[in-house]
Amino acid sequence: MRKCFGIAAGVLALAFLAQTQAQEKPATRTLKVKLGYTGSGKVDANHKIFVFLFDSPDFVQGGVMPIASQSASAKDATLEFPGLEKSPIFVVAAFDPSGGYDGQSGPPPSGSSMGMYSTTPGQPEGVKIEPGKTVQIDLPFDDSFKMP
Repeated sequence: MRKCFGIAAGVLALAFLAQTQAQEKPATRTLKVKLGYTGSGKVDANHKIFVFLFDSPDFVQGGVMPIASQSASAKDATLEFPGLEKSPIFVVAAFDPSGGYDGQSGPPPSGSSMGMYSTTPGQPEGVKIEPGKTVQIDLPFDDSFKMP
């Protein structure tokens, strides 16, 4: 009888420990980015829009690597970035009309149309996301700003 109680107590202790560890793990965040490219370029499977996420506004000076990226083959696509651990998040989009950019071989090429999430033109705006929450933003851009 004592042995049964000992085993049951051990199983309950392990279950409690596993639940406690699961609760201690910080909840991640999800960001949805709704693109709104209104430029003249043709967006399709060969000419994609790339969206990059950064955890610092210092990306504008260069040298900061994105924490996540995805591509879209439609001007009005919505991309979902789950599992984000930090907040705020800074969002940039790039469209290379030549179709030669892969999104991983460095910064977008010269002439690529650029968009940045911002409430003040030219200044990056961080998207605040509470742990365990999902936030959706609109990211409209056109051909008015291009990579030099």
